[in-house]
Amino acid sequence: MTQQVSAKEPTAAQIAEHKLYQQMGVSDSEYDLIVSFMGRQPNYTEIGVFSVMWSEHCAYKNSKPLLRRFPTTGERVLMGPGEGAGIVDIGDNQAVVFKIESHNHPSAVEPFQGAATGVGGIIRDIFSMGARPIASLNSLRFGKLESDRVKYLFEHVVSGIAGYGNCIGIPTVGGEVMFDESYDGNPLVNAMCVGLIDHDKIQRGVAKGVGNPVFYVGPPTGRDGIHGATFASVELTEESESKRTAVQVGDPFMEKLVMEACLELIDTGIVLGIQDMGAAGLTCSSAEMASKAGNGLELYLDQVPQREEGMTPYEMMLSESQERMLFVVEPKDEAQAREIFERWGVICAKVGKVTDDGRLKLYHHGEVVGDMPVTALVDECPVYNKPSSVPAYYIENEKIDTLRYEEVSDLTGALKKVLSSPTVSSKAWVYDQYDYMVRTSTAVRPGSDAAVVTVHGTRKGLAMTTDCNGRYVYLDPEVGGKIAVSEAARNIVCSGAEPLAITDNLNFGSPEKPDIFWQMEKAVDGMAEACTVLGTPVIGGNVSLYNENAKGAIYPTPVVGMVGLVHDTDHITTQGFKKEGDVILLLGNTHAELGGSEFQYAVHGLTEGRPPQLDLEVEKKLQEAVLGAIQKGLVQSAHDLSEGGLGVALAESCISGGIGASVSFTTDLRGDVALFSESQSRILLTADQAQAEELEAFVRNSGVPVQVIGQVKGSNLKLELNGTSAVDEPVAVLKQVWEDVIPCLMK
Repeated sequence: MTQQVSAKEPTAAQIAEHKLYQQMGVSDSEYDLIVSFMGRQPNYTEIGVFSVMWSEHCAYKNSKPLLRRFPTTGERVLMGPGEGAGIVDIGDNQAVVFKIESHNHPSAVEPFQGAATGVGGIIRDIFSMGARPIASLNSLRFGKLESDRVKYLFEHVVSGIAGYGNCIGIPTVGGEVMFDESYDGNPLVNAMCVGLIDHDKIQRGVAKGVGNPVFYVGPPTGRDGIHGATFASVELTEESESKRTAVQVGDPFMEKLVMEACLELIDTGIVLGIQDMGAAGLTCSSAEMASKAGNGLELYLDQVPQREEGMTPYEMMLSESQERMLFVVEPKDEAQAREIFERWGVICAKVGKVTDDGRLKLYHHGEVVGDMPVTALVDECPVYNKPSSVPAYYIENEKIDTLRYEEVSDLTGALKKVLSSPTVSSKAWVYDQYDYMVRTSTAVRPGSDAAVVTVHGTRKGLAMTTDCNGRYVYLDPEVGGKIAVSEAARNIVCSGAEPLAITDNLNFGSPEKPDIFWQMEKAVDGMAEACTVLGTPVIGGNVSLYNENAKGAIYPTPVVGMVGLVHDTDHITTQGFKKEGDVILLLGNTHAELGGSEFQYAVHGLTEGRPPQLDLEVEKKLQEAVLGAIQKGLVQSAHDLSEGGLGVALAESCISGGIGASVSFTTDLRGDVALFSESQSRILLTADQAQAEELEAFVRNSGVPVQVIGQVKGSNLKLELNGTSAVDEPVAVLKQVWEDVIPCLMK
């Protein structure tokens, strides 16, 4: 008969005998390794600390070999991966700080708080670097917007993002939303934040100076979010709904106070190290700060502010209660630091000190309740090179002819169908809930290729976007990875900015499955190559694995968050057609490429074949030509061709500009292919009539294919293919079709 374990915290012997560590996500071999590092069996608190520090969410144990393939340095990179966020120089002693992270699993079981605390956590990453957050973005994925469950998740995720961002006073300026049954039951909620900083204010999460005090700031610690990092490192199941206690609860008003107090503290110059308590809470922040400094740390848990009675060391160390930070100053600066937080009404408690023994020691009620080597916690987690194999579906898709579908003759009807696909349709229902104008720096609002925020006191701006087409990545991970980076850069360029760098959020299924790990490998290879060719290094990011539902893994979705520099605000460009008589030019070549397209999905109900191919050198030439033309003042509007191809790009530019267009061109392609192919490296430009020839010549001399295809005029979108009318529809009608979809579905 199996021995029963006591209701109290089990002993180290009971943990080992009953393999209770497995409930925390620790394997047998990992437990044996922990024992070898400790020289004894760990107690309950210690195994809990190891379990979160060695989770995929914190240690990247399954993905680290792949992440090393990314280019992470560049002339402008001031700080790459390894800190709370990456930092890129933008001149004049200023830098941009940005990062993206996921809150997928919490949002699946508690969508409002899951999304809200995802926003709160990424904002803390930015101001922990010493930067003032200036904008937020997001990248969201949901199942088909038909079931009540998907509608519930969608509504409450958007509400959570809006509630937190609006309350803290940081504009939510952009993002993307895609709907596909692949994401049923496992939505993706990726939150990005962008901040500004002067070079001399840059902070690091280090516990420097032996004997220096360690301070806790923020609200008291509760029992919410315990084992949140572990929860994010396993597959969702029917039992996941019961893990709501692993989801944190946010308070944006408190975060505002903590942010302002921390930024004021940093301005004094007395901070030696500061880090937010994100995943794994007090555990991760203390261990990582000690590790990066090559020191140890003592924590006195009786001094940790607690909002619930009788909290155990295990609960305090693993809680992910929100809006909390850890910082280190010299003893002589304690009083100054305390005064700042007292004035802001924020708790500031001395909870530890820096030591020289390389150990994380935990004290509670006068006893040592944890004593672990810091390097074992942070640096010695085993790294796995998972087996990889080509999926059968990938091989099968090679044989599929995506032109086998019967040609669609009603191109106006097809255009309306694609425009009314929830993925393509207007997202105003989403971004109208966001305050995107707070702080009055937003120059380009949500709805164009990229958002643009101006830099006060300068003529500079920052363009920012999030991009990824999971269907492309599913059909060909390497090509899809290249496209994710390239499209992000294309959106930045179309806004008049020079692409600087990326932060990525790698959302995949279980790495234990060889076909999923193959997807990860290939996607990373494609992204790394694109980043190298386009000169956009990876300065940080997040990995979210085990995103699976009852049907299997989600589409592989390596989201790219990119920031670009607008050198002069005169260069800011948007997608909307500007005025009657402007000339419309199409840059790039169109091929018969329907695999993974919105037309294939919306009209034929399929996702199959191969995605559009991409030549990175061609892409680079295109982007350089367009940015050069914008900076020369030759461009009135710019819009990249992505989901929905030329047809949707023309419609969106008409809708955004509130004006019609007359387009005519000759093509060897079928009408539906010409209109809805999603061939890459294509951009729609308009120019004033007086500058059209100069723009065309400039682009052509840059080695980029270009053709004049029409004029901005009237109130209809008129499109002729090979001399025959294909579309002739009032822009007002197309706008209504495009705008009504999500509001109608959400009624």
